[in-house]
Amino acid sequence: MSESTRAVGTADPTTVDPTQADPTRGLTAWAEVDLDAIRDNVAALRGRSASGALMAVVKADAYGHGLVHSARAALAGGADYLGIAQLTEAIALREAGVDAPLLAWIFSPGAPLADAVSRGIDISIASRWALAETVAAARATGRTARIHVKVDTGLGRGGAFGSDYTDLLSDVGPAVAEGAVELVGIFSHFIFADAPEHPTVRAQQERFVEACAEAERAGLRPQLRHLANSAATLTNPSAHFDMVRPGLAVYGLSPVPDLAGPEDYGLTEAMRLVARLPLVKRLPAGQGISYGHTYTTAADTTVGLVPLGYADGIPRAASNVAPVQIGGARQQISGRVCMDQFVVDLGPSHPAQPGDEAVLFGRGVAGEPTAQDWAAATDTINYEIVTRVGARVPRIYRGADRVGKDT
Repeated sequence: MSESTRAVGTADPTTVDPTQADPTRGLTAWAEVDLDAIRDNVAALRGRSASGALMAVVKADAYGHGLVHSARAALAGGADYLGIAQLTEAIALREAGVDAPLLAWIFSPGAPLADAVSRGIDISIASRWALAETVAAARATGRTARIHVKVDTGLGRGGAFGSDYTDLLSDVGPAVAEGAVELVGIFSHFIFADAPEHPTVRAQQERFVEACAEAERAGLRPQLRHLANSAATLTNPSAHFDMVRPGLAVYGLSPVPDLAGPEDYGLTEAMRLVARLPLVKRLPAGQGISYGHTYTTAADTTVGLVPLGYADGIPRAASNVAPVQIGGARQQISGRVCMDQFVVDLGPSHPAQPGDEAVLFGRGVAGEPTAQDWAAATDTINYEIVTRVGARVPRIYRGADRVGKDT
């Protein structure tokens, strides 16, 4: 099977020749992103949608996987919509030629809403000022703005809450009548979707249904009602409404790791984080390792240096606890994670050599440590592990020739 491979850095992006026998040659570390996995994950998730429609969330540089490539892969998998937090990333998708329906939901007063409206980007509305600025942008551009009203059904974060929602609807009606805006959707977000039996799940669904009914009583009829994130997409069909809105699961990670792993839902992890050892050496028993000597060798041993650190998104909390696979054997970080590197005690007889690969996380079914393993080790969530992989770590894309051309 042919594959197109590309590595993207920060200040000096590098294109890797896909005809190379080893496209990682010369790299000290890289994040390998399988675009076919993203495509197939979206297809699997879409198949689970009771509504048949799906918004693939590609915010935060597609959870660290790469915005444009991942968006195209998601669309190839059947995504009907793309969801994104920041307007800047939404505009970047349009500039890259991605013309699919796209919703952006976080901006502050004075944001370039005219740029969004002129590019056909749907805008989340959660306050009267946001609606007023969107109407002004529509008038300035001469185009009808596409909006999704966000209602706070109990999360206490984004969205219009209580009487503010009622007041907002009273402003939306005249804006729709004027032709300044089109009410495309009403949406909300769960508190405990990763705990499907939690009482807030049902309560929020009921509040969401009432919020949609309130809009209809005000003469407003949205085309789409969407509430289900990854967890609800996988575990709660009653919350699917007109469209599901998965994010994490698009990238092959389980949003409910206490209930089931990716493979149980037909998902495949899309990212592998790999480094190449620049140094392997012997240390005697009783030798401290890394800052503060929080780890001391118990016997004469071999250690390997892994060229990734907290500047690359490796949690400092991974010190002495996170797993790394070297030479097919699972090891553990030894000592503190530094800005650019950490050390692994390989044991007295490990045959590691400079240039050997260290897999930080990848696919569990292949026996590799996973992002969930890292999350459990560092007392966080798998979302954070993949999204924090730094921009200076090159991304190598596989399968790009099957989902769209590199840009």
